[in-house]
Amino acid sequence: MNEADALDIVRNAVWTVVAAAGPSIAVAMFIGLIIALFQALTQIQEMTLTFIPKIVAILIMVAVTGPYMGSQIYALTEELYGRIEHGF
Repeated sequence: MNEADALDIVRNAVWTVVAAAGPSIAVAMFIGLIIALFQALTQIQEMTLTFIPKIVAILIMVAVTGPYMGSQIYALTEELYGRIEHGF
């Protein structure tokens, strides 16, 4: 294994993390933006108003995109095991 192989593995791992976590983070950002706009318009500064909808939305998104996240992680694992099997 040389530096190019190590960099390729790290790049694939980072891309897998971004692809798997991306939908949940995007939903959390969208919900946060909506809640911030609502709080600015109504001047309601309740702290729990920001957390509860985000948590619910993230849990729903993880339930919906769970198979996609699992397939991304499975593909990375298969690639890494294949590299180990064939000696990189």
